[in-house]
Amino acid sequence: MNIEQLRKLCLAFPAVTEQIQWEDDLLFKVAGKMFAVTRLEPAPVWLSLKVTPEKFDELTERPGIIPAPYLARAKWIALESPESLSLAELAPLLRASYDLVVAKLPRRTRESLLQGKTHDSSVRRISRKRKRHKSHVGKKRAK
Repeated sequence: MNIEQLRKLCLAFPAVTEQIQWEDDLLFKVAGKMFAVTRLEPAPVWLSLKVTPEKFDELTERPGIIPAPYLARAKWIALESPESLSLAELAPLLRASYDLVVAKLPRRTRESLLQGKTHDSSVRRISRKRKRHKSHVGKKRAK
């Protein structure tokens, strides 16, 4: 699997965005939370993703799959090369990683994703605070 195949697969999930971060890392995110990270330049780790604790133990016993640097305590694995797993094995793991991250999102955010809305809940919270603040200021002036 190459980067373009990985991008096509990850971006097919609902409300996924991609972002370059930490200079050469391509992150795939849902609601601002990452579920997969790949390097754009050659590196010891090709792809990192979140897995269940059971899968973490099972997969890290296989050659070419290690606990992800900096993320292993959160049960992330790292593939040392694109050949570490076949596309048939990797595709469901990427979807499971996406689903694990979505499951930890606030209820409102999850519901928005299910309805196909991609609004960021933090934007709504900020606008509500501004409205509250403006109405509060108006009441003080009226007194």
